[in-house]
Amino acid sequence: MKYILGPMKVPFLILTPMCILVGIATAMWSGVHVSVAPIVLIVVGAVCSHISVNALNEYHDFKSGLDSRTERTPFSGGSGTLQERPDKAPAALATGIISLLLCFSIGMYFVFTVGALLLPLGLLGVALIVFYTRWITKRPIICLVAPGLAFGPLMVLGTHFVLTGSYSWTAFLASLVPGFLVSALLLLNQFPDMDADKTVGRRHLVILLGRKNVARIYIFFLTASYVPIILGYALGVFPVHVFIALATIVLAVHTSRGVLRYSDEMKNLVPYLGKNVIIDLATPALLAIGLMIASS
Repeated sequence: MKYILGPMKVPFLILTPMCILVGIATAMWSGVHVSVAPIVLIVVGAVCSHISVNALNEYHDFKSGLDSRTERTPFSGGSGTLQERPDKAPAALATGIISLLLCFSIGMYFVFTVGALLLPLGLLGVALIVFYTRWITKRPIICLVAPGLAFGPLMVLGTHFVLTGSYSWTAFLASLVPGFLVSALLLLNQFPDMDADKTVGRRHLVILLGRKNVARIYIFFLTASYVPIILGYALGVFPVHVFIALATIVLAVHTSRGVLRYSDEMKNLVPYLGKNVIIDLATPALLAIGLMIASS
């Protein structure tokens, strides 16, 4: 079981329910009665998409030799499962493919039962999964925005649409919060992998611009994640309750300072990778809680 769960990167899967929670909250804020059954299917489908991209990434990194060159941290560098048991590589590939098929099946079920306007989001999500490791990681700007697009607009808007049958500006603005945060997360997690990534032909911003410069881009994205909260309230689409999501700003400032200071010192940087994960999980969760409180 260990060698099946390893490539899934199970501890990281908690990010998916946090993003789904935002979509559930925007649906509740819109006044729609939210049923449990579709939520269960949404979560299963979204988690399968996350498992798929993790397992396929793990498989391709093993086959390219990247895993053997990476300095692993608790937040980057792969699980190490396939290095320990190379014979489990086919199982990792199968996990990725089966999870993708399950995700696709659930998505198509919602397309037929809720509406065809969901289809573009679903197809884009599948494309991001399939092309992430082999193609997207070699294109710096797409590599920067793709993770945030997947966990932000695609997951939040998709959830909102399934539960309400329509899209809304509230859901779009809310989706930008995890969108910016997840792009910042993946960007920061590339810092320890920079030297190893170079050897297999990856071309993300950390490789092109260096850690010091990308630390500033990270801070920009982290800061940008709070803007939709304030903007949404100013435009009248969010209730005042969403401001509880700004509680993580204190940790965000502390983390930003640490990333700037230790961008080239991996041993000292790793604790800030952990603090960044807390921000990524807590901010969408607090945003969702604020919307749910206002809906009750």
